[in-house]
Amino acid sequence: MKVLKKRLFKKKNLGIIHINSTLNNTLLTLTDSRGNTLGWSSSGCVGIKNSRKSSSYSAQLAGEDLGKKCVKKNIQFVEIRLKGIGYGKETSIEGLKLCGLVIYKISELTSIPYNGCRSPKKRRV
Repeated sequence: MKVLKKRLFKKKNLGIIHINSTLNNTLLTLTDSRGNTLGWSSSGCVGIKNSRKSSSYSAQLAGEDLGKKCVKKNIQFVEIRLKGIGYGKETSIEGLKLCGLVIYKISELTSIPYNGCRSPKKRRV
């Protein structure tokens, strides 16, 4: 992938895509640089129901759907922020690439538990 220079980015053509991938669904939200929502898509929005929403194929279809919305809004350059533990993170990025978007940054924002849950009390006999 080519390294893009900063002067190529204009504020109009720049978008941020937040991908929240859970074990049951994959949600994609398109925002501008200030955080205002411009569009969204999900596995259920594409027309897939029930347990098939958690598959990687449905996440790819949701990525393609949001990519088409980006093209309509004249957004070419995209920053991606990933969150969650689901299966659809990588494949939704592939769906966005198929629409011709230029991805210049991918960041992982999944929270990591550092100490875990509190252990149960000791048993008293």
